[in-house]
Amino acid sequence: MPTLTTRDGVEIYYKDWGTGRPVVFIHGWPLNADAWEDQMKLVADHGFRSIAHDRRGHGRSEQPWGGYDFDTFADDLNDLLTQLDLRDVTLVAHSMGGGELARYIGRHGTGRIAKALLLSSITPLMIKTNGNPDGVPAEVFDGIRAGLLKERSQFWKDLAPAFFGANRPDNTVTQGNQDAYWYMAMHQSIKAGVDCVTAFAETDFTEDLKKFDIPTLIVHGDDDQIVPIDTTARKAAQIIPNAVLKVYAGAGHGIAGVPGEKEKLNQDLLDFLQG
Repeated sequence: MPTLTTRDGVEIYYKDWGTGRPVVFIHGWPLNADAWEDQMKLVADHGFRSIAHDRRGHGRSEQPWGGYDFDTFADDLNDLLTQLDLRDVTLVAHSMGGGELARYIGRHGTGRIAKALLLSSITPLMIKTNGNPDGVPAEVFDGIRAGLLKERSQFWKDLAPAFFGANRPDNTVTQGNQDAYWYMAMHQSIKAGVDCVTAFAETDFTEDLKKFDIPTLIVHGDDDQIVPIDTTARKAAQIIPNAVLKVYAGAGHGIAGVPGEKEKLNQDLLDFLQG
């Protein structure tokens, strides 16, 4: 099982498939690298090197007591890119992973990076504040932490329909989508789960986004019940220089796995990589 050891001694699991220009996938919360398997195989089949890691505290990576903040996550990503000596990289990030991508560029620049794709990303800022009046109220995040601490297994089962949009009429979400979500979520440590809520709710990535100087594609569903598009993607597209925003009408948060939405994303991803 391929792993790397971070600068602070944490063992991080990763997948490494195919050969060619590297595409590094960064998963959302509370998932792991398995969430990207469809897209990883797709790009590897089309002549790219496909890599994805489990964030610390998630999946098969080590579960330390601390380090669940975006500076640390970005430095873990930097350890992956430098230890594998990856260059001319396309970073593809979902949800919370978009914050990891943004903070990586904010801290480490784009010397190794060629392109970036933000999917259903939390950037620039999720929580409602005086300066971010369209954000998500703090009480929502309080409820998420409380749900995890009360009984996390049932919490994940209850959240899965909204994550994918299975609670909407005429949706194409499968039971398999929701079961896989629960399974991956249960491999996240409860400490990581709770701490990550605070991190992705309260971290402001505005200054990080201003440092993007590479082609950037933003993809977001306009019925995302987890990361509202008006709070995030529409604002990020105004901050990132020359970013392109693609809005998927009626799509929810878990676009990469939902039949119909997944195929559209796959084509947009290939077009972006090959363009």
